[in-house]
Amino acid sequence: MNKVRVRYAPSPTGHLHIGNARTALFNYLFAKHYDGDFVLRIEDTDIERNVEGGEESQMYYLNWLGITPDESPSNPKGYGPYRQMERLDLYQKYANQLIEAGHAYKCYCTSEELDEDYQKQIDAGHASTRYNRKCLHMSSEEKALKEQSELPFTIRIRVPDETTYTFTDMIRGEVKFESKDIGDWVLVKTNGIPTYNFAVVIDDYLMAITHVFRGEEHLSNTPKQLMLYEMFGWQPPEFAHMTLIVNEQRKKLSKRDHSIMQYMSQYKELGYLPEAMFNFMALLGWSPETEQEIFSKEELIRVFDEKRLSKSPSMFDKQKLTWVNNRYIKELPIEKVIELSVPYLAKEVDLSGYSEQWIHQLVALYHDQLSYGHEIVTLSELFFKETLNFDDEAQEVLTWETTPVVKSAFLNHLPEIWSIENLKETMNVVKKETGIKGKPLFMGIRVLVSGQCHGPDLMSTLFLLGPDKVKNRLM
Repeated sequence: MNKVRVRYAPSPTGHLHIGNARTALFNYLFAKHYDGDFVLRIEDTDIERNVEGGEESQMYYLNWLGITPDESPSNPKGYGPYRQMERLDLYQKYANQLIEAGHAYKCYCTSEELDEDYQKQIDAGHASTRYNRKCLHMSSEEKALKEQSELPFTIRIRVPDETTYTFTDMIRGEVKFESKDIGDWVLVKTNGIPTYNFAVVIDDYLMAITHVFRGEEHLSNTPKQLMLYEMFGWQPPEFAHMTLIVNEQRKKLSKRDHSIMQYMSQYKELGYLPEAMFNFMALLGWSPETEQEIFSKEELIRVFDEKRLSKSPSMFDKQKLTWVNNRYIKELPIEKVIELSVPYLAKEVDLSGYSEQWIHQLVALYHDQLSYGHEIVTLSELFFKETLNFDDEAQEVLTWETTPVVKSAFLNHLPEIWSIENLKETMNVVKKETGIKGKPLFMGIRVLVSGQCHGPDLMSTLFLLGPDKVKNRLM
């Protein structure tokens, strides 16, 4: 095998999307598994949709995830330029070669003429429309006149007749396309900018790309690219078309689907860990040989096997993501958890009246439960509420005949020196005095002071609430 070279080629049209991030990740894992190169190329030819800062945003969130390119516009290594708009002369050179070889031709048809012809085809009952080759069949005199008039033109490929394009997809096996199903498509637009299918072939060949991992929506592009490789006499890369990511209703993940956060920026802003996102996305369409689900980056590189990429759509499981992220947070030292979560708390709550030690103890209380940084706000809200809200389960506890008994006894024996040990002793005194123990004792106190039936360690909760809040809530 030649040295593996793969590429991730985003358009600078916005933030890094889940689907694109997964594409980058699988390319990266494959390259690193085989000690190859991961190339970042910017496909910026859709100039109307490009946004300022789009390229920088893509780079930032790739690096945040730990998907660091070996080559990129900021780290060139002899295969550049790495932005397509800086490669226009190259595309023109190869387009001219195709014209000279009779594989392509100039098309002077206006958009109005094309629309009119396509409408005629639709009216005639054709299932799909294609170019009628009007400009291919121009006489030499007509061509000369068009050239002299300097009219705008596109460059179209002359699709070979009665040709079957076959390739072995690394995920799907053998795939076939017939040339009769493809019309003469545009290589270069009137503004001199290449179309995707033309530019990508030139770039992949000149950058020595050996393998292409991309979404299944690109499967229909493959025959167009294969015909170019054949016309130039070049060896095409190996292709792997990854399955769709679907939501929990098994529908294709759409950018209009607001039930799922779809951009890496959103996860970073909420305090998800990049290592957890890396791990989670690796399991979106790929499975290891074992049942292990938590992997370090180095482990994933070592065990990644392209043969285990899924042929079925991958469901984006939000609960699994929070579980994975929670597992990573559990492994963090408490100092890192404090660093991750306190800024979110400080934005939502006035912490000026609390000591640094108290704040750190509060975060430690939720260390094992925390699924992402921002969650500390909702988890700890019982400590900052003026009034408590009781759900149906908590309301039921308030109706137990034991609850007012433990409330009264606990109030009578609140410790003078506020410590966890003394609070435990108070609970023992209440237990002996009332004869109430177990769930009625502990659940009653918990609901009265927190409004919740479930939560972190009760003694630690009472301690952090402090004597004034506990007394007020028991009154």
